Amino acid sequence: VTIEFPIIADADRTISTKYGMLDPANLDDKSLPLTIRAVFIMDPEKKLKLQLNYPASVGRNMDEICRVIEALQLSAKSSIATPANWPNNHDSIGMKGAVFLLPTVTTED
Repeated sequence: VTIEFPIIADADRTISTKYGMLDPANLDDKSLPLTIRAVFIMDPEKKLKLQLNYPASVGRNMDEICRVIEALQLSAKSSIATPANWPNNHDSIGMKGAVFLLPTVTTED
């Protein structure tokens, strides 16, 4: 397996402290706050597109992470915005997966 992104160790919690990633409600056996479960999604230009923070006591939702990556890729490619609960939105009215066109879409598009 090749991992093409950095994996950062933070044994002394320097990084997690700087980025506000400590969960004071959940302590380790030394009464130090655990780090939150954070997800950072960057675009190809290394710009932060999405950040999700979960308390240390809650696992990440991989279905949601995959959904937002798909939505971000789709909107970057097609100048659209995805509404709440996409792609399972509007199923009751026969428009499952409907999206919005952004104002940047031209008549030619």
